[in-house]
Amino acid sequence: MSSQEFVRAGAGLGHGLGHGLGGMVVTAVGYRSRGAPPTLHRGLPSPYLTLIFSLDGPVVSGGTPEQARGPGASRTEIVVGGLHQRPAYIVQPGREAGVQLAVHPLAARTLLGLPAGALASDLVTSGADVLGKRAAEVWERLCEQRAWGDRFATLGAYLRERAAEGEDGAPVRSEVTEAWAWLARHRGAGTLKGLAEHVSLGPRRLTSVFRAETGLSPKQAARLMRFQHARNTVVRAVAAGRAPDLARAAADCGYFDHSHLVRDFRQYTGVSPTAWLAEECRNIQAGGHLYGEE
Repeated sequence: MSSQEFVRAGAGLGHGLGHGLGGMVVTAVGYRSRGAPPTLHRGLPSPYLTLIFSLDGPVVSGGTPEQARGPGASRTEIVVGGLHQRPAYIVQPGREAGVQLAVHPLAARTLLGLPAGALASDLVTSGADVLGKRAAEVWERLCEQRAWGDRFATLGAYLRERAAEGEDGAPVRSEVTEAWAWLARHRGAGTLKGLAEHVSLGPRRLTSVFRAETGLSPKQAARLMRFQHARNTVVRAVAAGRAPDLARAAADCGYFDHSHLVRDFRQYTGVSPTAWLAEECRNIQAGGHLYGEE
């Protein structure tokens, strides 16, 4: 008999993992699966960095299904993922467990020791290479612990240490910080001209500094935010047992029309919205939609 479990930090766990981190960690979800048939999961692009501590074997992934299943697959127990425009393909075994965090990209300098733009060249980076020996020690401790509350507390303490150590590093440019906040407030809507005027930079200069910090242009970040909003809209409908209204979601999330939403879904997932929802229905109903919620 198969079972799935998803637990979000903060749900009955005191202050939650993000306490004291000032919004640097957007969500933290513990997951555990037993007895499910092995499958290939699509790790979707999002406006957040991904940090995973896998507690039951390495995360096996690739940029294509063939790579993920082949000898060139990435295999690592600690995963760091930057901001990308295409899905990562992850081999899901019948037994897995771990903690997955959505990290604000402008917190990368503080928590990871480098700007998010430095992670843009690869879909997946070894977290041990980025975070060093201390992260490997934390991973070992997480593997030994059995209660989600203990694991979240361990990770929270570790990340607060990282944040304290990173406070004296080079700050993110104020124009980039405000540009990201503006895009987030508009959920990806608005124009590059309007954004550039808001932060008092020319569009070309804004694009240059924004890409250097995040790995994406403002337009690409806006599309990701709009897609995240639309994806969460249809996922919440499925989680509540309702049939999603894609045309309404497209209109509410700033798309020109239904076909515009479908095109973005195909870019970011590789399939249509209905095909992706059919693949993910079991995960959604089990609570897997908790990651990256707005």
